[in-house]
Amino acid sequence: MFQRTALSLLYKRINEPRKFIQAILGPRQIGKTTLVKQLTEKIKQPWLFASADAIDSSNSVWIEQQWDNIRLKLKSSKAKSAILIIDEIQKIDNWSEIIKKEWDKDSFNDISIKLIILGSARLILQKGLTESLAGRYEIVPMGHWSFSEMHEAFGLSADQYVWFGGYPGSAALIKDENRWRDYLLHSLIETTISKDILMLARIDKPALLKRLFEIGCAYSGQILSYTKMIGQLHDAGNTTTLAHYLNLLDSAGLLSGLEKYTSEKFRQRASMPKWQVQNSALFSTLSGKSFNEVRTNPAIWGRHVESAIGAHLINSCREKNIGLYYWREQNAEVDFVLEKKGKLIGLEVKSGATQKAPGMEAFKKTFKTHKTYLVGNSGILWQEFLKTDPDDLF
Repeated sequence: MFQRTALSLLYKRINEPRKFIQAILGPRQIGKTTLVKQLTEKIKQPWLFASADAIDSSNSVWIEQQWDNIRLKLKSSKAKSAILIIDEIQKIDNWSEIIKKEWDKDSFNDISIKLIILGSARLILQKGLTESLAGRYEIVPMGHWSFSEMHEAFGLSADQYVWFGGYPGSAALIKDENRWRDYLLHSLIETTISKDILMLARIDKPALLKRLFEIGCAYSGQILSYTKMIGQLHDAGNTTTLAHYLNLLDSAGLLSGLEKYTSEKFRQRASMPKWQVQNSALFSTLSGKSFNEVRTNPAIWGRHVESAIGAHLINSCREKNIGLYYWREQNAEVDFVLEKKGKLIGLEVKSGATQKAPGMEAFKKTFKTHKTYLVGNSGILWQEFLKTDPDDLF
């Protein structure tokens, strides 16, 4: 079975002396549960896996019961430490306070229970971690599958990855595009929105949230203000509501809004978002077109390529703690701006015949730029760039 790089990181940490709770954060259907099951096959310590997915949200005693079970297992095994793994922890009300109480109890009594928690709703999990468990946890980030991973595990070509994206569960369905699309719409998109967002956060206008997601996907790779977005929405509300809903969609691993790069942070936060799907499959699924239809249309295909590159950068940069933005000033534009430790990189994507990037020169004149790259026929081929680690660009 294919193993993601996060497995080696988690294995290393879990074999260290008990110090931090390990929080695995990532979207639905990217292999978090598979990761911990692979871990249990490698470790020699006693362990217990429990999922809160079907547990009533008010049943906070359930977490305490799991903790008592692993304490008993540790005591009877005569081992020095044991591992408790709780999946979909955010489904339980007040989970972080209960975790804090039990974790601190073990710390006081010198009981070496190591804890791994998983969840699909990143925003909800991070809120609980920062509010109640500050100083007690570290994150194991997991993003959508990269082209390299999908190619190695399932044999996807670069073209197939641009269209079918990085959901491992859907890889077996790509020969039947209608079945593949139905799977993503009903088993993944609808489930994520209904279970990970609507059930876990206050949403006054759920129809608006869904419509925002649909339109945001349609504009993936494009810059569009909330004000103009309102014109295409029914029951639009206000820009503050849209920004909040986008934040929730981002936390669920669906849709992001890249900010404009500027040296003034307050202007950055107030900028028009560049809409960007986090998995290129989302753009394709909601496009209403087929792979063959789009692949033979250079203009439309170019948008899908750029969107796939944006999705690759979002997932890779988050795991590497690299800032990701766009830049535009009047008619000059740079598709992506990467920032790490004071170093700035400009990146322009040209998948078609036109290879000119006039915005890059304007960007270099405006900011002190470390490096600039052109992704296209006269630069880095986009197929190769999808295999590139953003860290290597610096």
